[in-house]
Amino acid sequence: MDRLSIVVPCYNEEAGLARFYDATSTVCAGLDAVVEFIFVDDGSRDGTLAALKGLAERDGRVRWLALSRNFGKEAALFAGLEHARGDYVAVMDADLQDPPGLLPQLLDIVRGGGYDCAAVRRVDRKGEPPIRSWFARQFYKIINKMSKTEIVDGARDYRLMTRQMADAVLRVTEYNRFSKGIFSWVGFRTKWVETVNVERAAGESKWSFFKLLVYALDGITAFSTAPLAIASVLGLVFCLIAFFAIIFVIVRQLLWGGSAFGWPSLVCIILFLAGIQLFCVGIVGQYLAKTYLEVKGRPIYLLRDSGGGDGHEGKA
Repeated sequence: MDRLSIVVPCYNEEAGLARFYDATSTVCAGLDAVVEFIFVDDGSRDGTLAALKGLAERDGRVRWLALSRNFGKEAALFAGLEHARGDYVAVMDADLQDPPGLLPQLLDIVRGGGYDCAAVRRVDRKGEPPIRSWFARQFYKIINKMSKTEIVDGARDYRLMTRQMADAVLRVTEYNRFSKGIFSWVGFRTKWVETVNVERAAGESKWSFFKLLVYALDGITAFSTAPLAIASVLGLVFCLIAFFAIIFVIVRQLLWGGSAFGWPSLVCIILFLAGIQLFCVGIVGQYLAKTYLEVKGRPIYLLRDSGGGDGHEGKA
């Protein structure tokens, strides 16, 4: 039988882990595949790791990885993919916003041979604050205009892929990771499955507006150099404006005289141009910072402990 690895990054998910395991196990019981669960504890501060160890004692299909600290979801996802042994690999969140009931459909799509990946995208954002939904939609519009790598609006990390595609993702070993972009960048044939937005089963979202903003900026800088081009164009445009403004002031002074005064307007112009300069320097700084982190060659994650996976199927 085919083997299916289900990778689940976890950060402070103690409250909802039992529900996720029960719901997913029920669905997996009907799959024609040998299933293994790979839970990655990303430095949780609650009882997530203890809960994972308890699941591993109940069910030999459960394996857990404990990272040495909180490296972020992207690193936890990478760690899970590295330890996945299945012929097919699925990625899910532990908050049940990724409906386990879609797993049979995703597996059938990939098994059919026409696609290497079956991925899930949500078609609405019910339950989200309107301002957050608006910014999310604008992000997808902006990044798709700036980048040659298409990022599908509403795409979730929830997907099921072949071993070949999972290995391709693992070959992308950059430190600054943006998985939605990486899944698209590696290519392969992807079938999108649409679903409605689902509320978290328990706990609170770990993604504040500021964290999402930083994540969006990481995505743009990871898959597009357009901001650097924008900075260059802005510099050229304002140099031309300044040149023609100087010519205008000189000509007006020669013709009418007394027209080169007005320090308040001059101060405003200087402050405006200084702001543009700092903005452009900031863009360059973002790319320089990413380069700095990459060349240091630090590992994406560090593993503190692992366990589970004795091979027997325990009681669900």
